[in-house]
Amino acid sequence: MRKQIPLSVPNISGNEWKYVKECLDTGWVSSVGSYVDQFEQNVSEYVGTEFGVATVNGTAALHLSLLACGVQPGDEVIAPSFTFVAPINAVHYCGAIPVFIGSETTTLGLSVQKVNDFLSHECDYQHGALRNLKTGRKISAILPVHIFGHPVDMASLNEIAARYRLPVIEDASESLGSEYREKKTGSLSTVGCFSFNGNKIITCGGGGMVTTNQESVANRIRHLSTQANKNPFEYEHDEVGYNYRLTNIQAALGVAQLEQLDSFIQIKRKNALLYRQMISEISQVELAWEESWAKSNFWLCTLLVPALDRKPLMEYLLSQNIQVRPAWKLMHTLSMYRDCQVYEMDETVSAFERCISIPSSVQLTSDDIKFVVDCIKTYFNQP
Repeated sequence: MRKQIPLSVPNISGNEWKYVKECLDTGWVSSVGSYVDQFEQNVSEYVGTEFGVATVNGTAALHLSLLACGVQPGDEVIAPSFTFVAPINAVHYCGAIPVFIGSETTTLGLSVQKVNDFLSHECDYQHGALRNLKTGRKISAILPVHIFGHPVDMASLNEIAARYRLPVIEDASESLGSEYREKKTGSLSTVGCFSFNGNKIITCGGGGMVTTNQESVANRIRHLSTQANKNPFEYEHDEVGYNYRLTNIQAALGVAQLEQLDSFIQIKRKNALLYRQMISEISQVELAWEESWAKSNFWLCTLLVPALDRKPLMEYLLSQNIQVRPAWKLMHTLSMYRDCQVYEMDETVSAFERCISIPSSVQLTSDDIKFVVDCIKTYFNQP
């Protein structure tokens, strides 16, 4: 049996050991240290924002960003159903309720047109706030997610958000290094949120980051992330805060990983192009691709296959020691969010039923890619 080809694993090949050893040698291992400051500065500079605030993970980044943007209990937040559960859970942590809007069938990201239609036809200003006519609740934010690394059409979304005076919390967890009209994701709205989980394009073993150009928002997030400690020496806490700080050891990993990010993206884009060229020979399959206005980091390469073939094709690839996975369950189908409002979801359901993510690690070789594609050809009984 051929050695397993993993879906997405970290590449530890730079200064990680050196920087972590420095933390251990100096004793700066917890949530204060020079690497935390350096990582915040390096990520914000890379993305193109003035401020960066490190957090323990991407979910914490999302939670704090929603709070800092004014999301209150009982409010509603517009979000996609086609996403990992973290951003939707973060909405719930705030006591708010998600309203699920359908996604684009090409990029798989939040449909800007559907957002516009929902706000135009299903909402109105009442009692001094934009409210959902069906529920009477206040709409307080929009939360787009850059699915698999491909940006949402942010200029159009920001224009709509500005019209309705809504903050945009950009879930860029999967898209570090991706670009929208030559600007990096994470710099395209009120705040951007990143994840550095072990399967992301760079990793701290965990970790997250908020990026923003608004100093007041950055200060608010930093305050909340450190237990809302107004006076650390006197232990004066002025509200309920959170222990959402990143450790110096994790930040050291992040600094080393970030040094290699551009080369990681170059490799992932090259591999995605090779996949696309080889898969073009299989009539039943296509590879989700980037729009002309975007430059994806291709965090995960994703196939679109006939719905009836999705499960048996995955089973066959897994039997060949090729690690694949379906897209996440649509959020509105999960038991805890089943009662939430959905809008224009038919195309999203159809897209979900066709998605398979295939091996996308930086260490992937051309031989690995050829083997994956040959197995797909075999499944479809093609020469």
